[in-house]
Amino acid sequence: MEEKEGRNIRAERMTLRFQQCPLPPPQLQTQLRLKKNNTIRCTLTKQGQRFLTKLSTTNTNTENLIRKFVQSSPKSVLLSTLTHLLSPTTAHHPLSSLALPLYTRISESQWYTWNPTIFADLITLLHKHQRYTESQTLISEATSKLNNKERDIVLFYAKLLDSHSKRASQTGFDFAYSHLNNLLRTSSSIYVKRRASESMVSGLCAMDKPREAENLVQEFKRTDGGGKIQLQPSAFEFKSILVVDEMENNGFVIDTVCYNMVLSSFGIHGEYVEMVSWLTRMRNSGVPFSVRTYNSVSNSCPTVMRKVVDLNDLAFSIEELLNSCLEGGEAMVVKELLSCNVLFDEVMVWDSKEVKLDLHGFHLGSAYLVMLLWLEEMQKRLLNASNHDIPAEITVVCGVGKHSNVRGESPVKVLVKEMMMKMKGPLRIDRKNTGCFVAKGKAVKIWLCELRKQ
Repeated sequence: MEEKEGRNIRAERMTLRFQQCPLPPPQLQTQLRLKKNNTIRCTLTKQGQRFLTKLSTTNTNTENLIRKFVQSSPKSVLLSTLTHLLSPTTAHHPLSSLALPLYTRISESQWYTWNPTIFADLITLLHKHQRYTESQTLISEATSKLNNKERDIVLFYAKLLDSHSKRASQTGFDFAYSHLNNLLRTSSSIYVKRRASESMVSGLCAMDKPREAENLVQEFKRTDGGGKIQLQPSAFEFKSILVVDEMENNGFVIDTVCYNMVLSSFGIHGEYVEMVSWLTRMRNSGVPFSVRTYNSVSNSCPTVMRKVVDLNDLAFSIEELLNSCLEGGEAMVVKELLSCNVLFDEVMVWDSKEVKLDLHGFHLGSAYLVMLLWLEEMQKRLLNASNHDIPAEITVVCGVGKHSNVRGESPVKVLVKEMMMKMKGPLRIDRKNTGCFVAKGKAVKIWLCELRKQ
């Protein structure tokens, strides 16, 4: 029993750390199937889509439709539909109000096991819709069900805090935070203290309160009367509050994830000088730039983002972008980012048959910067290559918009198409795969030669 309990504790810690790490590329997010405590994280199924469409387009009794749907659908379909309605990205949907009756029906099923994540998301959704009485009733139901079991209670409030922070609900966040703080101060269990502290720190960061998070961690490190550290922060908490210097002092390895968190934090506040400093430090330390690195930097550059949205004033070379379009800190940070092209080892394939650039995972601004960098790299390689060294085909993979905000409309695809049209490039949408642009290698070389002469 002790061994099993230990495995469960480690699994919970790993899950919490996973949740705080930068997200994988968008095309991977929707492919992930995370099974935890009978929760299935997946995209809305066709059966679920038909159910929601029927609810929104017919005048049939809603309760009967929900009852029939629950009776006739497999567990995976029911849970994916429920989590879809509970998601922060669909909370504004008019049908989200049906999450509670749908959950009530599902919870009556013999296979259903009470799940703190789903329950916390449901409470948060009700709170967001100002249905405070119902949300408080569910909280009381949860605490009663957990029967003063500290480990289960801290997990529930951790999920509740996380759910409120994702929806930027200050009152709900404060409520969950106060309960976790009480557990932190009163519990004698190191596990409970650790879970409470991790959730409080990450929650403060998610609510854009990094100073409060750092102060909290420093409070954890204060010694008691006997000189013992009350609660030694873990690598997870250091990552959460982006204190990389502290991590180094405590012997933790600084990886790409840590640097990306720092860059994202500074980028939100437009601290370009700090971003340049950390990018330089990252490059000098031999830590590789990732897709997330490019996303974090480009998202902090308003001029870049404005250009890729308007598409009316695009620069078509790195030199033009840096010298004519960007100024001050924005120019500094983009220049430092583009000074390292090792990323191509990750996103580009080059052989005699094909050169393929894969833009999956890049946000719109970073895709634009990578395209400029790629064109420069292609000039270096192709214009110095003999005819027999030229790849037969050049491919740029953009995707068809399956995971875009508007399904089926890929902003990156629109951007690449606009660039090729205005630059009179040979890359055209592939007839066999509309998510790709293709051209013959020789045609691309001729085009790049003409660009260099201009």
